[in-house]
Amino acid sequence: MNTRCCLVALLLALSGSVFAADTVVLLVPNPMGIWLITFGIAFLIAEAALPNYGVIGLGGIAMFVIGAIILTNTEVPVPLMIGLGLISALLLIYLLIRALKTRPRRAVTGDAELLGSVTAVTSLQADSACNGWVHLQGEQWQVFSATPLQPGQKVRVVGRKGLLLQVAAADAAPGGE
Repeated sequence: MNTRCCLVALLLALSGSVFAADTVVLLVPNPMGIWLITFGIAFLIAEAALPNYGVIGLGGIAMFVIGAIILTNTEVPVPLMIGLGLISALLLIYLLIRALKTRPRRAVTGDAELLGSVTAVTSLQADSACNGWVHLQGEQWQVFSATPLQPGQKVRVVGRKGLLLQVAAADAAPGGE
């Protein structure tokens, strides 16, 4: 957060110096165009570092294009300005597509993934044929069922109570027992 505040303060200071330097700069007929192009490029670079899905990048492209239009009376070729604007837009589209691909996906761990999983019974407890052990998601889980279990039998997880999984035969309805 502190970095963002410093960045905003720097941008405000630089934009103030643009207006102050308007009469001082003699080499460029309109320094506002150069500053807009510079800020546009800076905003496109900031787009790659900040998680805002294109907001700053669109502003950067707009500043870049407006700055290029302001400078059309100078010796910068128009095809170069259009080409740089198109390259910037393509880069922004590429970054947006990459950012959207990293969005959250379906859960692959926890209760959301445990419920409905099918696995084989690895062993039974000696005192009860309805209690046993399974290997699921890289861990050994203790299971219980309303019906007797057999070693090697495929079971479906239908519930969880702490570290104990409730299972039913895999060929039974997925809704449970």
